[in-house]
Amino acid sequence: MLEIAEGAAANLMVLSAVFAAGFLLCVFYPKENYSDSERRKLSALPELSAKTVWNGRFMSGFETFAADTFPFREQLRTVKALTAAEIFRRGDNNGIYVSEGFLSKLEYPMNAASLDRALSRFRYVCGKYLTEENRVFLSVIPDKNCFLAKESGRPSMDYQAFEDYVKREADFAEYITISDLLEKEDYYKTDTHWRQERIEDVAKRLAEGMGAALLEEYEVHTLDADFYGVYYGQAALPLLPDEMKYLTGEAISACKVYDWQNGREIPVYSMEKAEGKDPYEMFLSGPLSLVTIENPLAKEGKRLIIFRDSFGSAIAPLLVSGYSEITLADIRYMNPDNLEKFVDFEGCDVLFLYSTLVLNNSETLK
Repeated sequence: MLEIAEGAAANLMVLSAVFAAGFLLCVFYPKENYSDSERRKLSALPELSAKTVWNGRFMSGFETFAADTFPFREQLRTVKALTAAEIFRRGDNNGIYVSEGFLSKLEYPMNAASLDRALSRFRYVCGKYLTEENRVFLSVIPDKNCFLAKESGRPSMDYQAFEDYVKREADFAEYITISDLLEKEDYYKTDTHWRQERIEDVAKRLAEGMGAALLEEYEVHTLDADFYGVYYGQAALPLLPDEMKYLTGEAISACKVYDWQNGREIPVYSMEKAEGKDPYEMFLSGPLSLVTIENPLAKEGKRLIIFRDSFGSAIAPLLVSGYSEITLADIRYMNPDNLEKFVDFEGCDVLFLYSTLVLNNSETLK
């Protein structure tokens, strides 16, 4: 009995030491306020007061804080993701799955109410600013799930039905189909977006559909640094990075770009952003509400306004050779009622260019 009691005491001491070490780690381990891999701010320690304890906000906030700042959190996320994928054979981790070396996020089912809301916002813009002199076009960019989900056995919406719905209901615009030009290799393996060097044909299709000619010949450049996209951090799986390339040409090099949101000139490709937390933001400096690109080499005075999401940042430079001016408006960040302060719609063409990810979650549109 004495040996049993001594063994139990020893086990208790070991367990207590483990708990004490864990507690000290949690208290003194350096705390980060931002997760580079997940591209988000981490929770801060909530305010401790009698009021926050009484209403429960301190404990709920502390629970989130503890989960976000737990020691070796990134390593443990990877262990969890590998365990879920390799041992328990789960099809996804936090909605992110791997198929043929590509990371993607489940997007299912089609949300008709969201599509109706998006189209209503586009109609509002047309009704407020456009006349019969304006030609209006619309095109849908399929996300990677279109080429990965169904083939890998994941839930998948009918992307053809999605596109047909938009085409049928968008009676205010001429529809330009680009989905037949795309395949999974046109997207980054670790990120949401398409690869600029693989969408020259998409830019040409859009330009031809709008009556513009693209004559630019491009030179391909590759960034020195590896590109780990937004899905890489969310999946927490040890996968190989992407290689990021960008295209330059005579018209692109001659362009002047103005960022109305911050009142400044910016480059077409920001090398500062390319070295930042999200290198995709190198294309027109990332998520800006209103940007104008002027091409002084254009022989005709054609102007284009693109209502777009982040996919538009990569393709807009490939359209500049066909226009003297391209304005990109992102109404996720700017109320369309404010456009009249900055944009002249007279005589210009208008293109609504959005990914299925935004159209199927259109609450982001103002």
